[in-house]
Amino acid sequence: MFSSVSGRIQHERDRAGGLGSTQQAVRYQNQDFWALREECLQNGTVFLDPLFPAEPGSLGFKELGPLSAKTRGVQWRRPTELSAEPRFIVGGATRTDICQGTLGDCWLLAAIGSLTLNQQLLHRVVPPGQDFSHLYAGIFHFQFWQFGEWVDVVIDDRLPVKDGELLFVHSAEGSEFWSALLEKAYAKLNGSYEALSGGSTTEGFEDFTGGVAEMYELKKAPRDLYRIMGKALERGSLLGCSIDITSAFDMEAITFKKLVKGHAYSVTGVRQLEYRGRQERLIRIRNPWGQVEWTGAWSDSSSEWNAIDSAEKDEMLCKMEDGEFWMSFQEFLHQFSRLEICNLTPDALSQDATSFWTTVTYEGSWRKGSTAGGCRNHPNTFWINPQYKITLLEEDDDPEDDEAACSFLVALMQKDRRQFRRHGQDMHTIGFAIYEIPKEFRGSAGVHMKKDFFLRRSSCARSESFINLREVSSRFRLPPGEYLIVPSTFEPSKEADFVLRVFTEKQSETEDMDDVLVANLDEEEEISEHDIDDSFRSLFAQLSGDDMEISVRELRTVLNRVVSKHRDLQTDGFSMESCRAMVSLMDKDGSARLGLLEFQILWNKIRKWLGIFRDFDLDKSGCMNSYEMRLALENGGFKLNNKLYQMLIARYADNEIIDFDNFTCCLVKLETMFRIFQGLDRDGTGTVEMNLMEWLFVTMCG
Repeated sequence: MFSSVSGRIQHERDRAGGLGSTQQAVRYQNQDFWALREECLQNGTVFLDPLFPAEPGSLGFKELGPLSAKTRGVQWRRPTELSAEPRFIVGGATRTDICQGTLGDCWLLAAIGSLTLNQQLLHRVVPPGQDFSHLYAGIFHFQFWQFGEWVDVVIDDRLPVKDGELLFVHSAEGSEFWSALLEKAYAKLNGSYEALSGGSTTEGFEDFTGGVAEMYELKKAPRDLYRIMGKALERGSLLGCSIDITSAFDMEAITFKKLVKGHAYSVTGVRQLEYRGRQERLIRIRNPWGQVEWTGAWSDSSSEWNAIDSAEKDEMLCKMEDGEFWMSFQEFLHQFSRLEICNLTPDALSQDATSFWTTVTYEGSWRKGSTAGGCRNHPNTFWINPQYKITLLEEDDDPEDDEAACSFLVALMQKDRRQFRRHGQDMHTIGFAIYEIPKEFRGSAGVHMKKDFFLRRSSCARSESFINLREVSSRFRLPPGEYLIVPSTFEPSKEADFVLRVFTEKQSETEDMDDVLVANLDEEEEISEHDIDDSFRSLFAQLSGDDMEISVRELRTVLNRVVSKHRDLQTDGFSMESCRAMVSLMDKDGSARLGLLEFQILWNKIRKWLGIFRDFDLDKSGCMNSYEMRLALENGGFKLNNKLYQMLIARYADNEIIDFDNFTCCLVKLETMFRIFQGLDRDGTGTVEMNLMEWLFVTMCG
């Protein structure tokens, strides 16, 4: 446990120092591209990646599993074995370099196709200076945005081949391999090639840019969508579109005008031109298969082209079977179901201003029993979800109506779910609700709202739906003020990590509404032997024996004898570990045993904790569930944050249930550690310095 905690703390410190930025990407699985390549060059070897080996498991687990027909006969070959003169990129990375193979990842390839339109973005994902001649060692690297940080993924260049052809993505130019290697790096990041099957183009968009995605249902398209698309393309945004399927039979079915249902296309351009005395608005679209093109109006061979200026026609029209085609905007709205846009500067969608959104990112998690409360349908647990406050300070410059309001966008993304597919798990159903913070709580920091708050109030905004997508995002306009965002899964007790991003058009303030760490500990009890009544003194004499001190083992015997008489308590008895912790808390002379006064003070504490336990065992089951435990700890003087509750539930609960002995042990440990810290933090700064000896003494003996 300590290694994972120290790792988390160190990671947060590294993030604060810039790790995870585009300039300082995180090394995925701790692989250093430059060091590994240098090692291979010095040894005269080519790189073999032990973390994503050329084995069936890297291909997949079901459809592409080791025994599937699709993977039978697959071999792994380096580009140097597939081409006499392999090249990383030929003539620049272009949309025609991306042709789909047997994998259903058209959504990803549509995103890659759009990426080639922006060289700055492309070079961020595909670091330049890689090829098969200069410093070649069979190793390549790519960078992706993952849940709030950029990661650098290293691969070897062994690619899956069947019947002499690349199995998955490939370039129309047979000697070019950048797109196949990029796909392999993304497959490694997600656990396997098969984990990439099926998805939303926005997922690829966001992982290539760190941008924020929005979705438009084209049947309900806004009036200015064509202008929005043009501005988005001008600003380097990535656009994808698709046609909904109505049944399984529709999947990748081809319409009579050669559009593919359930398939992800990329939008690569817009153009307005003079056509028969009027302005015609056109859209350029690309099929990542690299073939199968639209055959309707404005397609490559259609008659419409004969009515426009020949120079303009030659500039716009390319008759190669590259999967790219033009169609009218009206036809686009009629034929396609959905448009997805990933904006690097989301303000391009709503206005012509050059200002950028203010962005803040939070990382959080839902953990069974501590922070996974489910949606508002579950009032008993909804309040335990993580909570975040946003303060909207300035209204928009150009309000849509007379009412002053602030535009902002909330995007909730669940992390790493593709990697769970091989274990039979997939995306959770997620969403969020937004509440106005009432006057009495405004300006308050570190206040985690409790059950009563949500029972008395309705949300003022929410995500459009709870849905099992990687990300749920919505745009809102609310009056200036303070608001609470509560992200959740639909059902309680669903575990996942998440990233919550808030984009505000104007100045705003945001903060995690987690409780501030506080321990309101009673003053250490001052009693003398005269205060101890005869019956307690007699009890102590019976327990302690001749040495008149109680050992850890003797304490365990007496506590278990006492709790066994309380039929209303569910417990399997105190462990030696919990009794040792109690002795450590009370032992003033370092003897590891308790004298009469020490035992009296401990006994008073246990009676107090027993009273709290009974008060907050709300259903009188003899044990506590995890949210009863949270309330009980707060009543006992401890206000803790979500991360600590998660750790305590993991440590002291059994299937979300906490019995009396574990409850007592938890309180003992908390009080011990708070008292030690307060003793070391004499100036009340909230920070202590320790040398190694002091650290070991506290952690090993506390």
